[in-house]
Amino acid sequence: MAEYEKMVNEAVGATKAVFGVIKEKRGGTFKLTDAKPYVDAVNKMKAGDGQLKEVIDLHVESVNAHYNILTGLTDTIRPEDDPFVEHYQTPPILEILYEEVPEFKDSMWKFIDAIAANKALIGREAVRRYGGMYGPTCVVDFAMSVGSVPNVVNRILREMDIPGEHKQTILACKSWGMNTSYGLAGAFRAALEAGKTAAEAEQAEVEQLQFVYREPIEAQARLMETHNLGGHGPHSSFDVRKYMAQYKEKMKPFILAALEKGVHMANITAVPAYCVGDIGHHIAQSAYNMFKDDMVFGIYEAVMGVFENTLRRGLEQNAYKSEYDVLSVATGAPACATAYILWLDSFTVPMVIDLLTKRFYNYAAMHPDRGEADELHNVDFIDILLRGESILDIKPIGAGGKIKGIEVDLSPVDNHEVVMNPQRYTYPACAITQRFAALMSMADFPCYLTPECTTATLMTNAIALNPDKPGAPVRGCKHCAATTLIKRNVPLVTGFGKGKQGYCEWAKAV
Repeated sequence: MAEYEKMVNEAVGATKAVFGVIKEKRGGTFKLTDAKPYVDAVNKMKAGDGQLKEVIDLHVESVNAHYNILTGLTDTIRPEDDPFVEHYQTPPILEILYEEVPEFKDSMWKFIDAIAANKALIGREAVRRYGGMYGPTCVVDFAMSVGSVPNVVNRILREMDIPGEHKQTILACKSWGMNTSYGLAGAFRAALEAGKTAAEAEQAEVEQLQFVYREPIEAQARLMETHNLGGHGPHSSFDVRKYMAQYKEKMKPFILAALEKGVHMANITAVPAYCVGDIGHHIAQSAYNMFKDDMVFGIYEAVMGVFENTLRRGLEQNAYKSEYDVLSVATGAPACATAYILWLDSFTVPMVIDLLTKRFYNYAAMHPDRGEADELHNVDFIDILLRGESILDIKPIGAGGKIKGIEVDLSPVDNHEVVMNPQRYTYPACAITQRFAALMSMADFPCYLTPECTTATLMTNAIALNPDKPGAPVRGCKHCAATTLIKRNVPLVTGFGKGKQGYCEWAKAV
């Protein structure tokens, strides 16, 4: 019981720290020092009974390094640069592993050669993504869904003769570990849209994928020198090379300590990356701008109330039987609340899945030069909604509003002054779409509906209990919302590379 209470307190503490900053600062001007309350909350994390301190250190010291380095390099981060702040950690960590574990470096170089040997696979997946065959995808998924980097990497690794731990580490470092900002098919798409042949585009894709694994720090730096998000030119908020050099130096002792204690290298690549994004990305100018809207912020506030109340209700009921039960409730309760708010405006989840899927196909037709991650958060959004509705719906269709036997406390929604009075934020006599409109504002940035700092905190706790087992990526079906319309995940598909789960790889994870 004490173990689960610790997990809940740490997750709620980190999550409410982010919420508190946004509540106070929304609509204002972002400064990096605004994120200090989150840093303070993270520093309260400690190793509990049965947990390995060196795993907790990977999380805590990464957050400290990230904050201290950034505040030493700049005062703020422009919105066009903020999505990438959590992509500067895994590249230096990988290079430390190359230096300290030569056997792993040997395996990685074999994998790099295998990328070239699998040119047909790389080209085929790039073509399928380019043409939109798979529908909306999550290109840098934390699972192995169709069209994602982990999916393709797993296909290559399955056929390789290298140690299992090395396979799992290579898979993890481009899932929850974020080895560069690169998304599968980006180089292929750019080459094709620049007038190159399909063969030239395929070769460009192979070479780019090899680059991000062979020289991860340099690859990330070059990606930032060439990104043009919003048409506002390359990264300019701070010197990314200086950041990665300093991060490598600061984190090396903690990486070595984790290796010494037998922490799985997959966890070493993932734990330090997933926890830093709240500094400069979730607490950021983009968030302050989005949450200017009272209804959008009201939904965030109500959902966070459901999150905390339901987690603590689980403690009161002694409902948690494993660390993953806590994680399930922590992510499921806010998902349920989100679906509930959708229902309040008489929208259903299938309506939203249908809308965003149809929009994707038109978007793909109108923008063949689109970014590989453009629809990524739309996918996360509909996945959250689908899971939420499966919890919210009546039995036997759904779970009757319960998770692990705990009734989701939706009273923070029902009692919220803004959320329950949409007539005050539009033409009062026709206020039937305002909550839906506000939810759709978050469809491009749903990280506040099932907060990443929550998942990161709880996953670190779980990994600290099982440090020798890879915690990433998810080795299970994530019930992709897109597959309710596009059956890319069933054995009836006829394309090359199909299996019992269609083109999905979750059941074949290395």
